[in-house]
Amino acid sequence: MKDDKGQKTGLCKKWVIVFFVTLMSCMAAVMGLVVYVDPFFQYHAPLENFPYLIDNQLSQNPGMARNMEYDSILLGSSMTVNFEADWFSENGLNLLKLPYNGAYPKDISNIIKQADLSENELKEVFLGVDIASYTVGTEETKYPVPEYLYDKNPFNDISYWFNKEVLLDYILKPPFSGDGATDLSSVYNSEWWMVNFYGKDYVLSNYTKPEQTEFTGQISDYTDRLLENLEKNLRPAIESHPDTQFTVFFPPPSVLFWYDYVQSGQMDVVMEEFRLCCEWLFQFDNVRVFYFANLEEVITDLDLYADVSHHKQEINRYMTECFASGEHEVTNADLEEELADFRRIIDGFDYEGLFEDRERQE
Repeated sequence: MKDDKGQKTGLCKKWVIVFFVTLMSCMAAVMGLVVYVDPFFQYHAPLENFPYLIDNQLSQNPGMARNMEYDSILLGSSMTVNFEADWFSENGLNLLKLPYNGAYPKDISNIIKQADLSENELKEVFLGVDIASYTVGTEETKYPVPEYLYDKNPFNDISYWFNKEVLLDYILKPPFSGDGATDLSSVYNSEWWMVNFYGKDYVLSNYTKPEQTEFTGQISDYTDRLLENLEKNLRPAIESHPDTQFTVFFPPPSVLFWYDYVQSGQMDVVMEEFRLCCEWLFQFDNVRVFYFANLEEVITDLDLYADVSHHKQEINRYMTECFASGEHEVTNADLEEELADFRRIIDGFDYEGLFEDRERQE
């Protein structure tokens, strides 16, 4: 009996050992696969010819900023995603796109810090500014940040190594997609630049006309937060890169985007935000400012838009050409003229005629 019991005990111990050895081997294999393919680029640049799925800005941007080779970066919100990195190579730049949908100033600060951890020398930073997004809290990000992908602690990467979504969706599925190697020039390009998502009728069908209200707040409530964000989240980046050219630009949302501000009585707030932001940027010798918000032939043509904000890719192409030519660059000398032109367009547009056209079609 004792011998049988001893044999059973020994057999149990053997199976426990086998189980744990197998488990540890499987875990090591999964960890090794994740580190080797590295779909979030935490440890190295992309493998040649692997069809990476790049669709997760929060998780993939920091690794790309640290481990890819580039000399320029493009930052901003979804208004910047449809730039093609290859366009910038025409001007001798090797650009990496690092946008965040709805980016707040803290998001911009976070990703620039990640770029600083790379071995790249930055020639130029292109930054698209959505002025309304610069009045949030200085520590606020648009979406919760996966901190373990942004810090230097390798031990908390366990959340990356043993993540089912990472293994299935970003490592095992892509090779069967048939898409071939990833085109890094067009990463994050959005589906709304496809032709069938554009047009006046499409935009109006998804737009709800706002009721007119009275603005009872203080302009300073917004501009104070704007300046706080510029000081805390942009100044350190600009001043710590004195040899880097910062090209800051204001994209052109449509007139319907601004109509919400017209109806809420906040256009005076918008104008002061633009003015103060530009004046703040003008103090730096390594900053250029481009003002595209008053492209009248663009912002009044809803056939160029997929919604009130997002325009066709050809507008992104045009802005890229302007960065090289200097067209639509604004300085302290012509700022007031540019702002006055913008206000003229917004105040003078026939919004009611636009809505009447929609009603007749309905």
